[in-house]
Amino acid sequence: QVRLVESGGGLVAPGTSLTLSCATSGFTFDYYAICWFRQPPGKGHEGVACISGADGSTDYTDSVKGRFTISVDRTRTTFFLQMDNLTPEDTARYRCGRSLLRPPGLPTHRTYEYDYWGRGTQVTVSS
Repeated sequence: QVRLVESGGGLVAPGTSLTLSCATSGFTFDYYAICWFRQPPGKGHEGVACISGADGSTDYTDSVKGRFTISVDRTRTTFFLQMDNLTPEDTARYRCGRSLLRPPGLPTHRTYEYDYWGRGTQVTVSS
């Protein structure tokens, strides 16, 4: 049974940092990408970052490059999204999703390819 469970969200001030976690089970990471995506209030889903189970490569949407870092722990079952220098525009519900590895490249912006995802964790950036 495939499961993804996010945690670590909260209310933070602009300019601060937060780390989200995604605990997974029921599959082997080797054949998949794990991606973070978000849904701001009143808007659609937006892909944020992905990491490949095959070679560890990563990809980020332009708005978070240099501020967010996606990673995986040694067990390759828990994934993280380190978010630095947060802005109010980062306010959203963040979810992690799984996608089979397929060309072209990582599916950061192809959220329709995600076959499992968690319920999400809310991140609110406000002063």
